[in-house]
Amino acid sequence: MSPEEPLYERDPEAWRAHLAEGNATQPRKRVGADALIRDPAGRLLLVDPKYKPDWDLPGGMSEANEPPTETVRRELKEELGLDIHPGRLLCIDWVPPHGPWDDSLMFIFDGGVLDEHQIANLSLNDEELGAFEFCNDNEAANRLRPYVWRRAHAALHSLQAGKASYLQNGHR
Repeated sequence: MSPEEPLYERDPEAWRAHLAEGNATQPRKRVGADALIRDPAGRLLLVDPKYKPDWDLPGGMSEANEPPTETVRRELKEELGLDIHPGRLLCIDWVPPHGPWDDSLMFIFDGGVLDEHQIANLSLNDEELGAFEFCNDNEAANRLRPYVWRRAHAALHSLQAGKASYLQNGHR
């Protein structure tokens, strides 16, 4: 075998072991996914998690090897009894390390506009949430942590602009 021949062609098992080692030793990122859900008046659906001081967008953290779209779908169904397929990606936000947490990637998908029937059937199905409410922009800005509001605001802008945004800690 010549030195120029790729390792994966010379020794497929060695190549697989090399990839497995990289997978085991490279850093992993936490991934979360939320939905930007509105009512017919354009207000945002926010949830009040019992385990943190501020309100949030509906969604949550991905499980191992779970696609972000499935995270949103699972979390909405578990927490609010809402069974929707998330629409297009509105933004990805890289969140730097903070407190005890490493960095993470947060995805926001278009959750659409709920009709009156869907709104009437929303329910708190999970012990994690204390409440949910549709809020106008001012109410949302007051209830969300500043970087979460920047992310939600960027997602609203992306909804209007028709293209996704990349953010770093809520900033473009």
